[in-house]
Order: sequence, then structure tokens, then C-alpha cells
Amino acid sequence: MFAKVWSATLLGLKALQVAIEVDVAGGLPQTVLVGLPDTAVQESKERVRAAMKNSGFAVPQRKIVINLAPADVRKEGPSFDLPIALGVLVASGQIEASTLENTLFLGELSLDGSLRPVSGVLPVVAAAKSMGIERVVVPHSNGVEASMVEGIEAFAFTTLQQVTDWVQAPEKYQPLKVAPSQFMTPSAMGAPDLVDVKGQTLARRALEVAAAGGHNLLLVGSPGAGKTMLAKRLSGLLPPLSWSEILEVTQVYSVAGLLRQGVNGSDSNGLLMRDRPFRSPHHSASGVSLVGGGSYPRPGEVSLAHNGVLFLDELTEFRREVLEVLRQPLEDGQISISRARHSVEYPARTTLVASTNPCRCGYYGDPVVACTCTPTQRDRYWSKLSGPLLDRIDLHVRVNRLKPEEMMSMELGESSSNVRTRVLKARDRQQQRF
Repeated sequence: MFAKVWSATLLGLKALQVAIEVDVAGGLPQTVLVGLPDTAVQESKERVRAAMKNSGFAVPQRKIVINLAPADVRKEGPSFDLPIALGVLVASGQIEASTLENTLFLGELSLDGSLRPVSGVLPVVAAAKSMGIERVVVPHSNGVEASMVEGIEAFAFTTLQQVTDWVQAPEKYQPLKVAPSQFMTPSAMGAPDLVDVKGQTLARRALEVAAAGGHNLLLVGSPGAGKTMLAKRLSGLLPPLSWSEILEVTQVYSVAGLLRQGVNGSDSNGLLMRDRPFRSPHHSASGVSLVGGGSYPRPGEVSLAHNGVLFLDELTEFRREVLEVLRQPLEDGQISISRARHSVEYPARTTLVASTNPCRCGYYGDPVVACTCTPTQRDRYWSKLSGPLLDRIDLHVRVNRLKPEEMMSMELGESSSNVRTRVLKARDRQQQRF
């Protein structure tokens, strides 16, 4: 018998519909999987076999041919386990196929038949409308993520047995419904408050200007001046994410497989990004880790900071060739990664904040500690930063160390909430003006 089940694969943030075609025919018992599968997809044969047996189904002792169409696009990841298992069950006559039309299935199978969460569910569901898909079936942990898109019915299950029960009696189940309003408020994992910063009037003003206008910012100062402390508070001055921005950021983190980890302001279950991202890669990071790429392209730090803040601490310690790859995404707000067979695009609209010492020893211009660098050494130190890169950083601000009396002062600075109010008003004026 023959069966067809629908799934999808990702090319960047774009989804491509994949037909899982299964044929069970006579011959020696074996399973043949074709259609440019990667290692994880090839291994699905063993996961599906064990999951079917442990879920109470019979494993067909016949030749099983599984084709992932279109065959000229490489398929990767374990999300094809569930549709492959359903295709085998339908082709072997163990379940009816009445509800497989216009339905898309995603899910990784454990050996006991339970469903494990997969990456990239949100961008797949967002593209499902254009595929003519009406329903999606995903693991329970991906349920809220799948239900974010309007116009698509999302069903979430925990085991293969539950999915087969739904396939044979869909009228007994109701799709998930999630109100977007419950995710519109920032999470409890907000950015540190600016009230903790004493003094630094000029630097605080620079943070406010950068937040209001989306300007890139470079903080220059001696060690211990508070550059990192200031930079970490910038994301708390930005306006809350709109619903469209929440979906954009969540799609990037979904593709990167980071939602389940509950990082950078995702909600308590790691299902949705509710806060502005703040990414701070180490200065040993490679160019691929910053802008994305690899054999199978994945988002880099500049895309993970989309609609948020990318903080590069000790900017001059990054390798020059690594920093140069940031020029195009900072200019265009997106990054294009080209490979022999295809190219992918990721969004990269981020506010760059960088910090550095003024010289190699760190004390040039410091009122307390004398600088030991020669003019040639200082010039060589700054030569690591090219002119075109510095041109993309709008604000260059000197951060001086506080005097002892300023450190001992009990006077508190202005809070992030007060500054954010002015930032919101400034952005509203820009919207009306332009």
C-alpha cells in the first residue's frame, strides 16, 4: 500500500513543504529512506521501529520505501519521525488516513513512543497558510509555539498513540487556543535597572539617546569605569516588544533551538521571547558564530540579538577579520548566507553596544593611573578597528571612573522606567514625523 503524509523543512526562516511518501510492498524486510536525508533523518528508521513496537503497533515485516520529496533538497533534523511513523502505519493498513489531508506533522519520537520537542516549529506554522495547510500536529512541548499563528488549528500530543487516536477520531479533540495578550507583558527576567548606576551623567545620556534613536554606541574608558554595567542596562530602556516583534524574535530562537532552554527573556516554559534579546559573545568568537553560517546555516549572534542589543565587550580584543563581517548586517539589518545549493537570510536589526579600553594598558586619559603606552602603541591598538566599522557606530562616549565621593554618595540615579518613558515619547515623535 501507499501513503502520503505532509511535513516541512526549514531553509533559514523559510519553510518548504515536504511530502513523506511511504510504500509497503512485498520483499525482504528492510527500510529504505531516500530524498537527501542527513544522519539524524537516516537514524529515524530505528526510532520509528522501536516507537511503533512499544506503542502497541506491528512493525511490517516487508520492504518499506520512504521518500522525502522534493528529493533535491537536503532534509535535516529529527522532526520527520512522527510523519514517517504515521506513513508506515497508514501504508500497512493499521490506521485510516481520512484526516491526513491538509495536515502537517512535526515531531521527534522517543523509543517508548513519546514525542519530544523539535526546533523551528513557529516559522513552519507561520508558512503553513501558503502551503494550503489547515492543521498542524506537534509535540506537547511545542503546542503553545504552534498556536501563536492565527488561521491554523494546532493540536499537541505527548505520544504516538495519542496522535493515531486523533487521526482516527479528530472530532473528539479541540485545537489549542492561546490569547496573544497574555504574552505582551515583559517577563520577570528583565534587564538590570539603571538606578543602580551612580554618576556617569554623560554615559547615561548616551544610553538614552541610543535607545531613542536606535543608535550604535561605543563606550571607551579605563578598567572598572562601569562600561559593562552601563551596557547591560540598555535593553531595559527599549520599548516593550510588539506582537509582531515577539513572533520575529521567537522564530529566530526557534530555528536556533534555544527556546527550550528558556534564555534571554523567554517565558517560564521557554516557549516565547517576551523581552528584548541581549547577546554578549566572548571576544574569542569566530565570524561564523557572530553572523551565522556553517555547513547547515544557523543564526549567529547578530541575528539572535534581532530587535535587541548586541554587546561586544573588549571590542579591540576581537580579531579584525571577525569584526569586519559585521559591517554588512549592521548596514542592512539582515544577513545573507550563501551556499552552493541555496542561500538563506536572517534578520539582524540590532543595536550594537561595544566597550573598549582607550589603550593597551587601559589608562590613557585616566586622572589617577598614568598611561604607560607610547603613541605608536596607542595607534596600533586602535588600528584593529577599521574606519568603515567605526563609521557604523554613531556615538563614541568616554566613561570616566567615579571619584570616591561619588561612589560613597547615597543619592540614587534615575530609574530605567523613567528613562524608558522619555524613550517611548521620542519614538512616538519619530513615527509621526517620518
